[in-house]
Amino acid sequence: MNKIVRDHYPVANLPEDLREGLGDVATVRIVVEVEGKTSLDRNLYPGLSEFQDEPRKPMTAAELIKRIREYQRHHPEGVTTEEAVARIRALRDEWDDE
Repeated sequence: MNKIVRDHYPVANLPEDLREGLGDVATVRIVVEVEGKTSLDRNLYPGLSEFQDEPRKPMTAAELIKRIREYQRHHPEGVTTEEAVARIRALRDEWDDE
């Protein structure tokens, strides 16, 4: 584990140098992390490691629509209304059996 979080930690329990500037605040949130380590070090998403250090840029509505259309073009398989209803009914019926 490389991160410790404590919510509502009493300021009175902090070392003097950390209490500096907090004034009358009774409790604080403390986060302690090991330097040089991040949650990305665990490689939560294998295959995407080359993208993990890049900052995410906000997407415009036009870019989002373009990406959705590209996805739909490359993944034409879909579900008809009838298929969706049948799946939902089958799932519902599983609960009725219990």
